[in-house]
Amino acid sequence: MGGGVGGYVAAIRLGQLGKRVALVEKHRLGGECLNYGCIPTKTWINTVKTAYTASHSANKGITGDVHVDLKQLKTWKDDVVKKLVSGIEGLCRSNRVEVVYGMGNIISEGRVEIIQGSNSRTIEAENIIVATGSKPTVLPGFEYDHINIVDNHDVLEFTEVPRSLCIIGGGAIGLEFAFLFSKLGSKVTVIELMDQLLPGIDKEVAALIYRSAVSHSIDVHLESRAKSWSRVNDSIKVVFSEKNGEERSVECERVLVAVGRRPNTDGLGLERIGVQRDRAGYIQVDGKLRTNVKGVYAVGDVTPGPMLAHKANRQGEVAAEVIAGLNSEFDNVAVPNAVFTDPEVATAGLSVEEASKSGYEVSVGRFPYVALGRAVSVGETEGFVKVVADAKSGVILGVQIVGSEASDMISEASLALEMGATLEDVGATIHPHPTFPEALLEAAKHAEGKAIHIVNRPRSK
Repeated sequence: MGGGVGGYVAAIRLGQLGKRVALVEKHRLGGECLNYGCIPTKTWINTVKTAYTASHSANKGITGDVHVDLKQLKTWKDDVVKKLVSGIEGLCRSNRVEVVYGMGNIISEGRVEIIQGSNSRTIEAENIIVATGSKPTVLPGFEYDHINIVDNHDVLEFTEVPRSLCIIGGGAIGLEFAFLFSKLGSKVTVIELMDQLLPGIDKEVAALIYRSAVSHSIDVHLESRAKSWSRVNDSIKVVFSEKNGEERSVECERVLVAVGRRPNTDGLGLERIGVQRDRAGYIQVDGKLRTNVKGVYAVGDVTPGPMLAHKANRQGEVAAEVIAGLNSEFDNVAVPNAVFTDPEVATAGLSVEEASKSGYEVSVGRFPYVALGRAVSVGETEGFVKVVADAKSGVILGVQIVGSEASDMISEASLALEMGATLEDVGATIHPHPTFPEALLEAAKHAEGKAIHIVNRPRSK
C-alpha cells in the first residue's frame, strides 16, 4: 500500500524473490520524494545554484547576465520527474509487479479494498506492507489554501518568482526553499520557533548556516512564533512574536508553511485489524518491520524515525526479504541526512553532544574547507568536516559536514560507521587529490593529532 520509495522498492524486491505482488498507489509511482520532494526540489536548487554561481563569478573570468526562466525550469523539472516515474513503471513490469491505482483500505486481515473512482476491487494477500508516506503538518491559523498559504507541492508549481516570501519553519524544507528563492531575487523571511536553524543538528553547523542565510539577505527570526495572517492590499501580513514577547510583522506575497510532516496512517483501516500506532500516528514495528498483527508490515515515513527516502528504501528491502523468508533486519548503525542549503549540510551518527550524553569520552577532529585545495580552487571555502570518535578506541561515532559536496561526502562516513571503522582506518585510506573528501581524511587525522594541512592542537569537547 503506497507506491513511494518504500513501497515500490519493497514491491520490486519481492518480485525479484519470486513473490506475486500488487502495488497500490493512489496517484503516481515515486511518492512524495520523486514527485514533490527530493528530485524536483534538487532539480530547481541545482539549476538556480548554477545560474547564481555564474552571475557571481566575475573574479573567475565569467561575465555577463544570467537569468532563470521559472516557466522553463518548471518544464525541465516536470520532464525529469516524468522520466524517472516512467523508469519505475518499467522496473515494476520487468519484475512482474502489478501496479493498481486507487485508494487502499484494509477491510479485514489479508484483504484490501481498492477504490478506483466509482469502482472498487478487493485484493487478498498473505502479507500487507503499509508504505503510505507522510503529508505536511498543518499549522493552526495557517491552514493551507494553496494560494496565500502554500505547501512544498504548491511552490514547485510557481511559474513566477514571488517578490517576497515568508517561510514558517527553519528546518530542511523551509531552508532549502529560503536559499533557493533568495538567489532568485525574492525577499525571504524565515520564522523559526526553536533557538537555531535546522533544529536538532550540530550547533556549530547550525551557526554556520545561520551566517550563510544572513549573507544571502535572508531575514531570520529565531525563537519566534507565527501567530496570524491577514490580507493587506496586495500583500499578506504575518504577525509573529519574538522571544521577549514583542509582536512584529512582515508583509509578503506568499507564505510557505514548512513546520514538519506527519504520517499518512489515517483512513487505511489499521484500527479495524488492531495495528498499533503511537499518539503521533506512527505505526509501531520491530527490527524486521513487522507490526503487532501477523502478516502486516510498515516501512518509511509511517514508522518512527527520520522521514527520509533512503530510510524508506532500506526498510522496503528488509520487509520484502523478511516476507520471502530471508534473515534480514533493519539494524543500520546510522541513517545519514543531507540538506541542500548553501552550503550543503550532511550528517551521520552522533554529534559531540549526543556522544557525550551517551557516556563516551569524545575525541573530535575538525578540518576547515579554507585549508582544502579543492575548495580553494573552486571558490567554495565556507564549511568544515567534523569527526566525532571514541577517545579510547578511536572508533568513529559520527560525522558532521557543512560545505560544498557534503551530500556526496557523507556516504563514506556512513560506510565507516557501518563497518565500525576507526580514525586510523579513515586516516590511512588514500583519498584522491584534489577532492573534497580529503577533508574527511584530514579531520580524522586531526582527531589523532596527525593532520598535515592544519596545525594540530589539543581538542576539547
